[in-house]
Amino acid sequence: MQYLEGRRYVVMAIFIVVGLLFAGRLFYLQVLDDSYKVAADRNTLQRQVQIPYRGLIYDRHDSLLVQNTPVYDLVVVPREVKGLDSAKFCRVMQLSLEDLRLGLRFAKKYSRVKPSPLLQNLSTPELAAIQDNLIDFPGFRVQARMARAYRTQNLAHALGYVGAITPAFLEKPKYAKYQPGENVGISGLEAYYESTLMGQRGVQYRLVNVRGIDKGAFHGGEFDTLSVAGQDLHLSIDAELQAYGETLLAGRRGSIVAIDPRTGEILCFVSAPHYEPQMLTGKGMGNRYMDLLKNPNRPLFDRPLMATYPPGSVFKIVNELVAMQLGVVGPATGFPCNQSLIHCTHRHEYPSNLNVAIKNSCNPYFYQVMRAAVVRHQSPNGFEDARLGLGQWQKMVKTFGLGEKLGVDMGQEKRGLIPSPDYYDKHLGYHKWNFKTVYSLSIGQGEIGITGLQTANVMATIANRGYYYAPHFVRSIGKDGQPLPEYRQRHYTAVDTAFFKYVIPGMCEVVDGRGGTAPLASLRQFGISVAGKTGTVQNSHGYDHSAFAAFAPANNPKIAIAVFIENGGFGGSAAAPAAGLMMERYLRGKVANYHHRMEDWIKYGNLTLKAHH
Repeated sequence: MQYLEGRRYVVMAIFIVVGLLFAGRLFYLQVLDDSYKVAADRNTLQRQVQIPYRGLIYDRHDSLLVQNTPVYDLVVVPREVKGLDSAKFCRVMQLSLEDLRLGLRFAKKYSRVKPSPLLQNLSTPELAAIQDNLIDFPGFRVQARMARAYRTQNLAHALGYVGAITPAFLEKPKYAKYQPGENVGISGLEAYYESTLMGQRGVQYRLVNVRGIDKGAFHGGEFDTLSVAGQDLHLSIDAELQAYGETLLAGRRGSIVAIDPRTGEILCFVSAPHYEPQMLTGKGMGNRYMDLLKNPNRPLFDRPLMATYPPGSVFKIVNELVAMQLGVVGPATGFPCNQSLIHCTHRHEYPSNLNVAIKNSCNPYFYQVMRAAVVRHQSPNGFEDARLGLGQWQKMVKTFGLGEKLGVDMGQEKRGLIPSPDYYDKHLGYHKWNFKTVYSLSIGQGEIGITGLQTANVMATIANRGYYYAPHFVRSIGKDGQPLPEYRQRHYTAVDTAFFKYVIPGMCEVVDGRGGTAPLASLRQFGISVAGKTGTVQNSHGYDHSAFAAFAPANNPKIAIAVFIENGGFGGSAAAPAAGLMMERYLRGKVANYHHRMEDWIKYGNLTLKAHH
């Protein structure tokens, strides 16, 4: 009996110990260990990426150009979609069945657990209708984001635009942090400064019940991170000058670029025809983009940055400076106006020196200037001599920022072309060409190609007597910041600074001298001297193109400008008055009443030209 009694106590002890173990384990799991609670929470935990406010964009006078505005998207998380009644969903959301299938297919391909956009840029009525019915469609929810809104109708080409990131973008490592539906800079400054404008993303963890209703922050927000807004950009653009320039070129094709030579800051950047930046935002953006793309006048084409033209007689100044550096001509050098060499467009006084030649834009004079620079008898073989001379000429010309990218803070900049000996060897054959083959370069014609931005930069270089700062749009990142370091470095040409003073008096005579080719650009009545050069660019497909480049005031330059108007005719007839008005507007802050008549001349000058002929 005692044995059985002992066994009874042992069994009881075992049960008690086992019970205590279970009780301890339950106490640990329910009180001390929260792993199961966390696991349960994860079933109703949503990780929400917080998209920061995109940086704002201001002009040089701190006028707001680009801001943010809230918009709403309908997104889907494929894993959470249960028993979807497609017909009812499409009826409620006013969506076609095919669009729903495509949207779900893309969402599943991207991620089954992350949200993907299904409907974007919802209007307020659409948003209200959707929110009332979302409870019947698990896996779908409304997500707010910020979109771009514009306070200006101008500067579309420079500002660029943002758009929803595409699957092709998402495959690139640099966009690894982006999610479908997020905005990204597509072109212009929005794209170039994307990393600056986008800011830093934040994350919030929210608890929701099985019906998708928000139940508050997870662990009181302990694991959340705050988003950091993008930095603002303060541009060098003068918004009023920009608007005036776009008005001047309304109905025309061409460009106007103005630069502050003291800093390289771009003051205006007109590409005509232009479009309003608001067109490439919001609902229906895709359709509007296609309309612009199909427009035969190519309003999407960024002419100041991408259109390359022969510069015409504007280029004569560069040729003269290179020839002086080579020691083959000087400011007192005279050449006869020998029209057996090349045709001269108008009668003028004998080009006895550089000033007279520049004022009258004498073609035979500058033919002989370049011939002296290229044909220097460095080889007894005439073909090789021209090849050596042209190679040296080309290297010096390129130091003016021609034939190379200037490095402006926008993508898609074109290099243009300053032809080399290799270029002619490829197209004409080795030792199959000489100076007489390439003489058109002497007057800025032929194979040479220069952008509007490069032409304005040449004027800035002459204004500075031999150096330039790379042109740029952003003068400050943040309110009291600076431009990027590369825009604070001087770039010197291969021409000694002492030579630049010799070309400026002749350029002033172009505008204010008797018989000069650009009297319509004069600001003499306001006590402002203008140094400029006209260019008439030959065009085999219609009326010649009108070009003019200048800087002012001549002795203390604050603005350098280049105007190019397609089919505008003589350089002094359309481009020169446009430049004069722009400089007047910038330097005086207004345009004199009696100058407004020139606006119509600029717009319709080609009609006057036709009547004259």
